Amino acid sequence: MGKNKLKKFAEMATYEHVFEADFSDLKGEPFAQKGKWHQNFFKNNNPIVLELGCGKGEYSVGLAELFPDKNFIGIDIKGARMHRGATDAKNKGLNNVAFVRTRIEFITSFFEENEVDEIWLTFPDPQMKKVNKRLSSTRFLQLYKQFLKPNGLIHLKSDSNFLYTYTSEMVKANKFDVEVDETDLYGSGYDDEILSIQTHYESKWIAHGLSIKYLKFHLENREEWIEPDIEIDFDDYHSAGRGVVKEKDSIKNNPLSRKKGK
Repeated sequence: MGKNKLKKFAEMATYEHVFEADFSDLKGEPFAQKGKWHQNFFKNNNPIVLELGCGKGEYSVGLAELFPDKNFIGIDIKGARMHRGATDAKNKGLNNVAFVRTRIEFITSFFEENEVDEIWLTFPDPQMKKVNKRLSSTRFLQLYKQFLKPNGLIHLKSDSNFLYTYTSEMVKANKFDVEVDETDLYGSGYDDEILSIQTHYESKWIAHGLSIKYLKFHLENREEWIEPDIEIDFDDYHSAGRGVVKEKDSIKNNPLSRKKGK
């Protein structure tokens, strides 16, 4: 690990609004703040909003500034990136934002039933070859449902046509109530305060002419969770953290093929 990363980790270890726990730390036990975020950390009963895969934390900080009547928690495994948002929040004196460094697969260890009001998925890796790794897959939605309030909100913001199409079809298959569905967020005339927040990579994608997709829907409980059985063209360009993708290569999202990583 480079000296710069070590310095960032050392700094964050002193931040009261940054928490870290991996599976070995939890040892099958819930995180200390689970069910106590309002009481122990935020010291209020305002709604809690999660940003999963928060990266540099720009969205968590931006939302916290825009909505002081809500509490925001950014979650990611990459602490060196998270350092920027955590430091910005500290320097700005924001009391309504926190960060947790952990894997999203462990998310249910950190939040109690009905403790969270909304979830943001901001530009997650589309995981075009592995359905069970997509943060908007039914696998993850069933995890979110364990701590999201009834009829809680999910926001997906993405440059990936693949991930947008997959999530949109998954929402239709499960008949979730959709509030907003925009395939070109900034070109559609849709007006919302969230448009004032753009991450570093989002700005770069917009500059390259990519349209930004935005899907906002209510997560309701289902006895049966349905994965869409459709073919979707792969994205035909490179993006942050993505591997090589061939143009118009396609994948069949058959739930029966999950074990094979298809």
